[in-house]
Amino acid sequence: MTPDIVREISGDVFRTILLVSAPPLMVSLFVGLLVSLFQAVTQIQEFTLTFVPKVIAVFVCLFIFFPWLSKVLIAFTTNLIEKIPVYIK
Repeated sequence: MTPDIVREISGDVFRTILLVSAPPLMVSLFVGLLVSLFQAVTQIQEFTLTFVPKVIAVFVCLFIFFPWLSKVLIAFTTNLIEKIPVYIK
């Protein structure tokens, strides 16, 4: 295994991680921003008000994006398994 192959695999891993984690993180960021804006306007400082909407939004996001996320992960895994003979040489 050469350094070029390791660099290629590492790049694919980080690219896949970014693609898979981006939708839930962006939804969590957006909902957190809205909740914090609501808390600043109303001066309600309740912990569950910040936590529960984000958890629900992330679960809904994962439910909606699950087919695409699974497709990305399956493509990455299939590509990695198919290239094993190349990596062994």
